Amino acid sequence: MSSEASKPDSTNDLHSSNAIDQFEIIEQLTKDFNDLTEKAQQLLTEKLFLENEYSQLKKRVNRLDEELNNIRTPPLVVGHIQDIVDEQAVVRSSNGTVFLVSINMRLDSNLLKPGARVALNQDSLSIVEVLSDSWDPLVSGSEIIDSPSVSYDSIGGLDDQVNELRQTIELPLEKPDEFIRFRIEPPKGVLLTGPPGTGKTMLAKAVASSTNATFLGLVGSELAQKYIGEGGRMVRELFDLARQKSPSIIFIDELDSIGSRRLDTATSGDREVQRTLMQLLSEMDGFEPIGDVKIIAATNRPELLDPALLRPGRFDRIIEIPIPDSSSRESIFAVHTKNMPLSKDVDLRKISAISDGFSGAEIRSAVIEAAIISISNGKRRTSNKHFIEAIQKIKSNKSQNDGSQSQGLYS
Repeated sequence: MSSEASKPDSTNDLHSSNAIDQFEIIEQLTKDFNDLTEKAQQLLTEKLFLENEYSQLKKRVNRLDEELNNIRTPPLVVGHIQDIVDEQAVVRSSNGTVFLVSINMRLDSNLLKPGARVALNQDSLSIVEVLSDSWDPLVSGSEIIDSPSVSYDSIGGLDDQVNELRQTIELPLEKPDEFIRFRIEPPKGVLLTGPPGTGKTMLAKAVASSTNATFLGLVGSELAQKYIGEGGRMVRELFDLARQKSPSIIFIDELDSIGSRRLDTATSGDREVQRTLMQLLSEMDGFEPIGDVKIIAATNRPELLDPALLRPGRFDRIIEIPIPDSSSRESIFAVHTKNMPLSKDVDLRKISAISDGFSGAEIRSAVIEAAIISISNGKRRTSNKHFIEAIQKIKSNKSQNDGSQSQGLYS
Protein backbone atom coordinates (compact mmCIF):
# COMPACT_ATOMS: atom_id res chain seq x y z
CA MET A 1 0.00 0.00 0.00
CA SER A 2 2.79 2.36 0.79
CA SER A 3 4.36 1.90 -2.64
CA GLU A 4 1.07 2.67 -4.34
CA ALA A 5 0.70 5.91 -2.33
CA SER A 6 4.18 7.12 -3.26
CA LYS A 7 3.55 6.87 -7.02
CA PRO A 8 1.12 9.80 -7.18
CA ASP A 9 3.55 11.97 -5.18
CA SER A 10 6.43 11.25 -7.58
CA THR A 11 4.17 11.93 -10.54
CA ASN A 12 3.15 15.28 -9.06
CA ASP A 13 6.78 16.19 -8.43
CA LEU A 14 7.64 15.31 -12.02
CA HIS A 15 4.85 17.49 -13.38
CA SER A 16 5.89 20.32 -11.08
CA SER A 17 9.50 20.05 -12.21
CA ASN A 18 8.50 20.02 -15.86
CA ALA A 19 6.34 23.11 -15.35
CA ILE A 20 9.23 24.95 -13.71
CA ASP A 21 11.59 24.01 -16.53
CA GLN A 22 9.11 25.17 -19.14
CA PHE A 23 8.61 28.48 -17.33
CA GLU A 24 12.35 29.06 -17.19
CA ILE A 25 12.69 28.17 -20.84
CA ILE A 26 9.89 30.57 -21.77
CA GLU A 27 11.41 33.29 -19.59
CA GLN A 28 14.82 32.74 -21.19
CA LEU A 29 13.30 32.77 -24.66
CA THR A 30 11.45 35.99 -23.84
CA LYS A 31 14.66 37.56 -22.60
CA ASP A 32 16.55 36.42 -25.68
CA PHE A 33 13.76 37.75 -27.89
CA ASN A 34 13.88 41.16 -26.18
CA ASP A 35 17.67 41.26 -26.48
CA LEU A 36 17.52 40.36 -30.14
CA THR A 37 14.77 42.91 -30.73
CA GLU A 38 16.87 45.64 -29.05
CA LYS A 39 19.97 44.60 -30.97
CA ALA A 40 17.99 44.59 -34.22
CA GLN A 41 16.77 48.10 -33.43
CA GLN A 42 20.35 49.25 -32.77
CA LEU A 43 21.52 47.67 -36.01
CA LEU A 44 18.68 49.36 -37.86
CA THR A 45 19.66 52.73 -36.34
CA GLU A 46 23.31 52.14 -37.28
CA LYS A 47 22.21 51.19 -40.78
CA LEU A 48 20.27 54.45 -41.18
CA PHE A 49 23.23 56.43 -39.83
CA LEU A 50 25.66 54.70 -42.20
CA GLU A 51 23.29 55.22 -45.14
CA ASN A 52 23.06 58.92 -44.31
CA GLU A 53 26.83 59.19 -43.95
CA TYR A 54 27.27 57.28 -47.22
CA SER A 55 24.90 59.69 -48.95
CA GLN A 56 26.83 62.71 -47.66
CA LEU A 57 30.17 61.19 -48.65
CA LYS A 58 28.77 60.42 -52.10
CA LYS A 59 27.66 64.05 -52.52
CA ARG A 60 31.09 65.22 -51.40
CA VAL A 61 32.78 62.88 -53.86
CA ASN A 62 30.56 64.17 -56.66
CA ARG A 63 31.36 67.76 -55.69
CA LEU A 64 35.10 67.04 -55.58
CA ASP A 65 34.86 65.29 -58.96
CA GLU A 66 33.12 68.36 -60.36
CA GLU A 67 35.79 70.67 -58.93
CA LEU A 68 38.49 68.39 -60.33
CA ASN A 69 36.83 68.47 -63.75
CA ASN A 70 36.64 72.27 -63.55
CA ILE A 71 40.34 72.43 -62.72
CA ARG A 72 41.12 70.18 -65.66
CA THR A 73 38.91 72.21 -68.01
CA PRO A 74 41.02 74.39 -70.32
CA PRO A 75 40.74 78.14 -69.64
CA LEU A 76 38.54 80.43 -71.74
CA VAL A 77 39.92 83.27 -73.84
CA VAL A 78 38.63 86.80 -73.16
CA GLY A 79 37.75 88.90 -76.17
CA HIS A 80 35.52 91.70 -77.41
CA ILE A 81 32.85 91.63 -80.11
CA GLN A 82 33.58 93.93 -83.04
CA ASP A 83 30.66 93.09 -85.32
CA ILE A 84 27.73 90.68 -85.71
CA VAL A 85 27.44 88.89 -89.10
CA ASP A 86 24.22 86.86 -89.41
CA GLU A 87 24.57 84.17 -86.72
CA GLN A 88 28.30 84.67 -86.29
CA ALA A 89 30.44 87.34 -84.68
CA VAL A 90 33.72 89.07 -85.42
CA VAL A 91 35.72 89.09 -82.19
CA ARG A 92 39.12 90.38 -81.14
CA SER A 93 40.85 88.05 -78.69
CA SER A 94 43.03 89.20 -75.80
CA ASN A 95 46.20 88.81 -77.91
CA GLY A 96 44.81 91.17 -80.57
CA THR A 97 43.92 88.59 -83.25
CA VAL A 98 40.56 88.99 -85.03
CA PHE A 99 38.37 85.92 -85.71
CA LEU A 100 34.97 85.15 -87.23
CA VAL A 101 33.43 82.70 -84.74
CA SER A 102 30.13 81.00 -83.96
CA ILE A 103 27.80 81.97 -81.12
CA ASN A 104 26.30 79.70 -78.48
CA MET A 105 22.57 79.64 -79.21
CA ARG A 106 21.58 79.77 -75.52
CA LEU A 107 23.04 83.27 -75.08
CA ASP A 108 20.76 86.32 -75.03
CA SER A 109 21.05 88.00 -78.42
CA ASN A 110 20.37 91.42 -76.84
CA LEU A 111 23.68 91.18 -74.97
CA LEU A 112 25.65 90.36 -78.11
CA LYS A 113 26.53 93.73 -79.55
CA PRO A 114 29.75 95.45 -80.64
CA GLY A 115 31.96 96.25 -77.67
CA ALA A 116 30.60 93.47 -75.45
CA ARG A 117 33.19 91.53 -73.44
CA VAL A 118 32.87 87.77 -74.05
CA ALA A 119 34.53 84.45 -73.15
CA LEU A 120 35.74 82.30 -76.06
CA ASN A 121 36.32 78.54 -76.17
CA GLN A 122 40.06 77.94 -76.37
CA ASP A 123 39.79 75.34 -79.15
CA SER A 124 37.01 76.63 -81.44
CA LEU A 125 37.03 80.26 -80.19
CA SER A 126 33.22 80.23 -80.26
CA ILE A 127 31.45 82.59 -77.88
CA VAL A 128 30.32 80.64 -74.80
CA GLU A 129 29.58 83.41 -72.29
CA VAL A 130 28.94 87.16 -72.11
CA LEU A 131 31.04 88.81 -69.41
CA SER A 132 30.35 92.00 -67.50
CA ASP A 133 32.43 95.08 -68.20
CA SER A 134 35.77 95.22 -66.45
CA TRP A 135 36.81 98.34 -64.55
CA ASP A 136 40.27 99.61 -63.84
CA PRO A 137 41.13 99.00 -60.14
CA LEU A 138 41.59 102.76 -59.61
CA VAL A 139 38.14 103.37 -61.08
CA SER A 140 36.34 100.60 -59.19
CA GLY A 141 38.15 101.60 -55.98
CA SER A 142 37.03 105.22 -56.31
CA GLU A 143 33.52 104.43 -55.04
CA ILE A 144 33.03 105.69 -51.49
CA ILE A 145 31.23 102.85 -49.68
CA ASP A 146 31.25 104.25 -46.13
CA SER A 147 29.90 107.78 -45.96
CA PRO A 148 32.31 110.32 -44.43
CA SER A 149 31.49 111.66 -40.98
CA VAL A 150 31.58 115.27 -42.23
CA SER A 151 28.20 116.99 -42.40
CA TYR A 152 27.13 120.48 -43.39
CA ASP A 153 26.84 121.35 -39.68
CA SER A 154 30.56 120.71 -39.24
CA ILE A 155 31.44 123.38 -41.84
CA GLY A 156 31.41 126.91 -40.49
CA GLY A 157 31.33 130.23 -42.30
CA LEU A 158 30.37 128.85 -45.73
CA ASP A 159 26.58 129.07 -45.67
CA ASP A 160 26.31 130.77 -49.07
CA GLN A 161 28.72 128.32 -50.72
CA VAL A 162 26.92 125.33 -49.19
CA ASN A 163 23.60 126.65 -50.47
CA GLU A 164 24.97 127.08 -54.02
CA LEU A 165 26.51 123.61 -53.97
CA ARG A 166 23.29 121.97 -52.81
CA GLN A 167 21.26 123.83 -55.44
CA THR A 168 23.58 122.60 -58.20
CA ILE A 169 24.21 119.01 -57.09
CA GLU A 170 21.46 117.81 -54.76
CA LEU A 171 18.44 119.70 -56.09
CA PRO A 172 18.47 118.07 -59.60
CA LEU A 173 18.79 114.63 -57.98
CA GLU A 174 16.01 115.24 -55.46
CA LYS A 175 13.52 117.09 -57.75
CA PRO A 176 14.16 116.03 -61.38
CA ASP A 177 10.48 116.51 -62.29
CA GLU A 178 10.69 120.22 -61.47
CA PHE A 179 13.47 120.73 -64.02
CA ILE A 180 11.37 118.89 -66.60
CA ARG A 181 8.39 121.09 -65.76
CA PHE A 182 10.48 124.24 -66.24
CA ARG A 183 11.93 122.72 -69.45
CA ILE A 184 15.54 123.35 -68.54
CA GLU A 185 18.53 121.07 -68.33
CA PRO A 186 19.89 120.65 -64.80
CA PRO A 187 23.48 121.81 -64.17
CA LYS A 188 26.16 119.21 -64.73
CA GLY A 189 28.97 120.23 -62.46
CA VAL A 190 30.51 122.57 -59.92
CA LEU A 191 34.09 123.79 -59.69
CA LEU A 192 35.31 124.67 -56.19
CA THR A 193 38.20 127.14 -56.12
CA GLY A 194 40.05 128.87 -53.34
CA PRO A 195 43.30 128.91 -51.35
CA PRO A 196 44.50 125.72 -49.62
CA GLY A 197 42.78 124.87 -46.36
CA THR A 198 39.55 126.78 -46.98
CA GLY A 199 37.29 123.69 -47.01
CA LYS A 200 36.91 122.55 -50.63
CA THR A 201 37.41 118.85 -49.89
CA MET A 202 35.28 119.11 -46.75
CA LEU A 203 32.38 120.39 -48.85
CA ALA A 204 32.70 117.37 -51.13
CA LYS A 205 32.76 115.05 -48.11
CA ALA A 206 29.62 116.71 -46.77
CA VAL A 207 27.88 116.12 -50.11
CA ALA A 208 28.92 112.45 -50.00
CA SER A 209 27.57 112.15 -46.47
CA SER A 210 24.23 113.88 -47.07
CA THR A 211 23.17 112.38 -50.42
CA ASN A 212 21.99 108.87 -51.25
CA ALA A 213 23.69 108.94 -54.66
CA THR A 214 26.76 106.84 -55.43
CA PHE A 215 29.88 108.90 -54.71
CA LEU A 216 33.04 108.35 -56.79
CA GLY A 217 36.06 110.28 -55.58
CA LEU A 218 39.64 110.38 -56.84
CA VAL A 219 42.58 112.75 -57.26
CA GLY A 220 43.20 114.17 -60.71
CA SER A 221 46.81 112.96 -60.76
CA GLU A 222 45.56 109.34 -60.68
CA LEU A 223 44.18 109.87 -64.18
CA ALA A 224 47.59 110.88 -65.55
CA GLN A 225 49.04 107.59 -66.81
CA LYS A 226 52.33 106.67 -68.46
CA TYR A 227 51.13 104.91 -71.61
CA ILE A 228 49.24 106.50 -74.49
CA GLY A 229 45.47 106.23 -74.12
CA GLU A 230 45.47 104.85 -70.55
CA GLY A 231 44.34 108.11 -68.94
CA GLY A 232 41.54 108.59 -71.47
CA ARG A 233 40.42 104.99 -70.98
CA MET A 234 40.24 105.50 -67.20
CA VAL A 235 38.16 108.67 -67.66
CA ARG A 236 35.78 106.79 -69.97
CA GLU A 237 35.47 103.89 -67.51
CA LEU A 238 34.91 106.34 -64.64
CA PHE A 239 31.93 107.92 -66.40
CA ASP A 240 30.61 104.52 -67.57
CA LEU A 241 30.66 103.29 -63.97
CA ALA A 242 28.94 106.48 -62.82
CA ARG A 243 26.19 106.04 -65.43
CA GLN A 244 25.74 102.41 -64.43
CA LYS A 245 25.38 103.33 -60.75
CA SER A 246 23.39 106.54 -61.34
CA PRO A 247 22.30 108.71 -59.66
CA SER A 248 25.93 109.35 -58.87
CA ILE A 249 28.43 112.12 -58.12
CA ILE A 250 32.01 112.23 -59.41
CA PHE A 251 34.51 114.23 -57.31
CA ILE A 252 37.88 115.08 -58.89
CA ASP A 253 40.29 116.72 -56.47
CA GLU A 254 43.28 118.77 -57.69
CA LEU A 255 41.76 119.18 -61.15
CA ASP A 256 44.68 121.31 -62.33
CA SER A 257 46.88 118.16 -62.47
CA ILE A 258 45.06 117.05 -65.66
CA GLY A 259 43.11 120.19 -66.61
CA SER A 260 45.93 122.63 -67.18
CA ARG A 261 45.89 124.95 -70.19
CA ARG A 262 46.89 123.27 -73.47
CA LEU A 263 50.05 124.67 -75.08
CA ASP A 264 51.54 124.34 -78.56
CA THR A 265 54.93 123.28 -77.24
CA ALA A 266 54.67 120.23 -75.03
CA THR A 267 56.56 117.06 -74.16
CA SER A 268 55.19 113.56 -74.72
CA GLY A 269 54.03 113.47 -71.11
CA ASP A 270 52.19 116.76 -71.51
CA ARG A 271 50.51 115.48 -74.65
CA GLU A 272 49.24 112.41 -72.83
CA VAL A 273 47.81 114.63 -70.07
CA GLN A 274 46.13 116.70 -72.81
CA ARG A 275 44.59 113.53 -74.28
CA THR A 276 43.18 112.73 -70.85
CA LEU A 277 41.80 116.28 -70.62
CA MET A 278 40.15 115.99 -74.05
CA GLN A 279 38.48 112.73 -73.01
CA LEU A 280 37.23 114.46 -69.84
CA LEU A 281 35.83 117.35 -71.91
CA SER A 282 34.08 114.90 -74.23
CA GLU A 283 32.54 112.93 -71.34
CA MET A 284 31.29 116.07 -69.60
CA ASP A 285 29.68 117.62 -72.67
CA GLY A 286 29.85 115.28 -75.64
CA PHE A 287 27.44 113.31 -77.79
CA GLU A 288 26.55 110.81 -75.05
CA PRO A 289 24.47 112.39 -72.25
CA ILE A 290 25.69 111.90 -68.71
CA GLY A 291 22.17 111.63 -67.26
CA ASP A 292 21.96 111.63 -63.47
CA VAL A 293 25.71 112.07 -63.08
CA LYS A 294 26.97 115.23 -61.37
CA ILE A 295 30.58 116.41 -61.26
CA ILE A 296 32.38 118.24 -58.46
CA ALA A 297 35.97 119.35 -59.00
CA ALA A 298 38.32 121.26 -56.73
CA THR A 299 41.49 123.24 -57.38
CA ASN A 300 43.51 125.98 -55.71
CA ARG A 301 45.05 127.08 -59.04
CA PRO A 302 42.08 128.04 -61.25
CA GLU A 303 44.28 130.32 -63.38
CA LEU A 304 46.03 127.21 -64.75
CA LEU A 305 42.85 125.54 -66.02
CA ASP A 306 42.04 125.24 -69.71
CA PRO A 307 39.28 127.66 -70.84
CA ALA A 308 37.29 124.76 -72.31
CA LEU A 309 36.77 123.41 -68.79
CA LEU A 310 35.45 126.67 -67.43
CA ARG A 311 32.72 127.37 -69.97
CA PRO A 312 29.05 126.81 -69.03
CA GLY A 313 27.81 123.36 -69.98
CA ARG A 314 30.71 121.67 -68.27
CA PHE A 315 31.05 123.48 -64.96
CA ASP A 316 27.85 125.49 -64.70
CA ARG A 317 28.87 127.08 -61.42
CA ILE A 318 32.28 128.14 -60.19
CA ILE A 319 32.10 128.56 -56.42
CA GLU A 320 34.96 130.48 -54.85
CA ILE A 321 35.75 129.67 -51.25
CA PRO A 322 37.74 132.62 -49.86
CA ILE A 323 39.81 133.06 -46.75
CA PRO A 324 37.18 133.44 -43.96
CA ASP A 325 36.37 136.87 -42.61
CA SER A 326 35.90 137.68 -38.91
CA SER A 327 32.35 136.33 -38.57
CA SER A 328 33.24 133.21 -40.57
CA ARG A 329 36.29 132.62 -38.39
CA GLU A 330 34.09 132.88 -35.31
CA SER A 331 31.72 130.27 -36.80
CA ILE A 332 34.65 127.94 -37.58
CA PHE A 333 36.01 128.33 -34.04
CA ALA A 334 32.52 127.52 -32.71
CA VAL A 335 32.36 124.36 -34.81
CA HIS A 336 35.76 123.06 -33.70
CA THR A 337 35.28 123.93 -30.00
CA LYS A 338 31.65 122.85 -29.50
CA ASN A 339 32.72 119.60 -27.76
CA MET A 340 35.80 121.00 -25.99
CA PRO A 341 35.84 121.80 -22.26
CA LEU A 342 36.31 125.60 -22.26
CA SER A 343 36.89 128.06 -19.45
CA LYS A 344 34.42 130.85 -18.83
CA ASP A 345 36.93 133.47 -19.99
CA VAL A 346 37.01 132.12 -23.57
CA ASP A 347 35.66 134.75 -25.98
CA LEU A 348 35.49 133.35 -29.51
CA ARG A 349 34.81 136.79 -30.99
CA LYS A 350 38.08 138.21 -29.63
CA ILE A 351 39.95 135.04 -30.58
CA SER A 352 38.64 135.25 -34.15
CA ALA A 353 39.66 138.92 -34.31
CA ILE A 354 43.31 138.16 -33.53
CA SER A 355 43.40 135.27 -36.03
CA ASP A 356 43.05 137.52 -39.06
CA GLY A 357 44.12 135.83 -42.31
CA PHE A 358 43.72 132.29 -40.96
CA SER A 359 42.19 129.64 -43.21
CA GLY A 360 39.81 127.01 -41.91
CA ALA A 361 42.63 124.46 -41.66
CA GLU A 362 44.78 126.90 -39.69
CA ILE A 363 41.91 127.63 -37.30
CA ARG A 364 41.49 123.91 -36.69
CA SER A 365 45.25 123.64 -36.11
CA ALA A 366 45.07 126.52 -33.59
CA VAL A 367 42.25 124.79 -31.68
CA ILE A 368 44.26 121.55 -31.51
CA GLU A 369 47.37 123.46 -30.42
CA ALA A 370 45.42 125.21 -27.65
CA ALA A 371 44.13 121.86 -26.39
CA ILE A 372 47.67 120.42 -26.40
CA ILE A 373 48.93 123.41 -24.37
CA SER A 374 46.10 122.88 -21.84
CA ILE A 375 46.90 119.17 -21.49
CA SER A 376 50.64 119.88 -21.14
CA ASN A 377 49.95 122.35 -18.29
CA GLY A 378 47.73 119.86 -16.50
CA LYS A 379 44.56 121.93 -16.98
CA ARG A 380 41.11 120.38 -17.30
CA ARG A 381 39.76 123.22 -19.46
CA THR A 382 41.15 125.34 -22.26
CA SER A 383 41.37 129.00 -21.38
CA ASN A 384 41.58 132.18 -23.42
CA LYS A 385 45.31 132.42 -22.71
CA HIS A 386 45.89 129.00 -24.28
CA PHE A 387 44.09 130.05 -27.47
CA ILE A 388 46.14 133.27 -27.72
CA GLU A 389 49.37 131.32 -27.24
CA ALA A 390 48.33 128.79 -29.90
CA ILE A 391 47.41 131.53 -32.39
CA GLN A 392 50.73 133.29 -31.83
CA LYS A 393 52.51 130.01 -32.53
CA ILE A 394 50.59 129.47 -35.80
CA LYS A 395 51.33 133.08 -36.84
CA SER A 396 55.01 132.59 -36.11
CA ASN A 397 55.11 129.47 -38.29
CA LYS A 398 53.28 131.33 -41.08
CA SER A 399 55.71 134.25 -41.04
CA GLN A 400 58.69 131.89 -41.17
CA ASN A 401 57.18 129.99 -44.11
CA ASP A 402 56.45 133.23 -45.97
CA GLY A 403 60.03 134.44 -45.50
CA SER A 404 61.88 131.24 -46.36
CA GLN A 405 60.13 127.94 -46.77
CA SER A 406 63.17 125.87 -45.86
CA GLN A 407 63.90 128.01 -42.80
CA GLY A 408 60.28 127.79 -41.70
CA LEU A 409 60.29 124.03 -41.93
CA TYR A 410 63.71 123.12 -40.60
CA SER A 411 65.03 126.04 -38.50
